[in-house]
Amino acid sequence: MSNTKSSKRPRRMAREPKTETAVVPDATQASPVTPELEVPPAQPKQPSKAGTVLSLLRKTEGATLDELVAATGWLPHTTRAAMTGLKKKGYQITRTKVDGISRYIVAETAPR
Repeated sequence: MSNTKSSKRPRRMAREPKTETAVVPDATQASPVTPELEVPPAQPKQPSKAGTVLSLLRKTEGATLDELVAATGWLPHTTRAAMTGLKKKGYQITRTKVDGISRYIVAETAPR
């Protein structure tokens, strides 16, 4: 590296400080009336995916893993992990096999 002077620009602040004086509103003038902000109507919350899994498992016939995957858009291992999370919350999930297809049903819906 050489020790010559570089032609860099001088550094500037990200925001230059304002040098204008503040304008004090005249008390004789009427203040503008601002219209009230309209609040959009509250939209109902979409059920969570875990809630969707729970509602499918609460059906009398229960749900297969394929049905749960289709309803949530999760991968099968994520869906099984969600069922494990429901078990940890106190739900008793039973698995029955009919014609080689596993069906999962919530046997007890009393969380801790």
